Amino acid sequence: MSLKRKVFAAVAALTIVGGVGAAGALTAGAATPSCGPNCIDIFSKNFGTYHNPQFVLDVYQQAQKVGQKIILFRQSNADPAEDFTISEDGYVSEFYQAGLVSAGLNLEYGCDYNVATGLCADGKTPAHTSLTDDYAFEIQYAPFGVDSGLCVGTTSGAVNTKVTLQPCGVSAGTTWIADTLDSCPSNPLYSLEVQAINGLDTNFSHPSVLTYPGSGYPTDIPRPQLFLSSLAGFSQTGGTGSASVCGGLAVTGPNNNQLWGAVTGVLP
Repeated sequence: MSLKRKVFAAVAALTIVGGVGAAGALTAGAATPSCGPNCIDIFSKNFGTYHNPQFVLDVYQQAQKVGQKIILFRQSNADPAEDFTISEDGYVSEFYQAGLVSAGLNLEYGCDYNVATGLCADGKTPAHTSLTDDYAFEIQYAPFGVDSGLCVGTTSGAVNTKVTLQPCGVSAGTTWIADTLDSCPSNPLYSLEVQAINGLDTNFSHPSVLTYPGSGYPTDIPRPQLFLSSLAGFSQTGGTGSASVCGGLAVTGPNNNQLWGAVTGVLP
């Protein structure tokens, strides 16, 4: 089964890790002209916005090799290290059917797809008709628009694991899940930036999410490297540890350095 789809299918539905589709029109504007509108630029809520990402996902020193660290760097339309495409995208249950995520991950973030019956827990088929299926995706490094076969990922789902380039489609470490379905629909910040859960995560009460070092800044030397940390607060709210109300309960949201968004097209 192929999970490959055009990037805009995922971006329009989810904006990969943000959901700008619900907040407004996609920014048409990835890093280099060669990569063009098929590429995406991922930014941290800690530093940027959809209108001005400022610092975006970047491969340190532009190196195409396994283990190369992933950082944030100032947005530029001349930096191929900021060129990324969506290698695979779909729903968690589809990734499970393809053998790319575990049964536990499918149970928690997918539709609890049953291989024997071909149905989700709600009895629906295909899997992506279920209302309980989160989006999953791989982020492939594509300098000047040329896919490298290397994706943003980890070798472990444990906290403090560094985020690096890893072979695409080999393990769940290059799979990321935008946990939008656990967000609170009544929260005005819903469908803005959200957390990205790593596919190797096994702690579903406090999942391991993509994180920028809290004390770091993208211009620091040495460049701070992205890593996994336990989700701070609850996924229902929109950031900086501030409380909001979801289902009548006051809950605290993730820190800004755990929240991510994406824009498409050539950066200014």
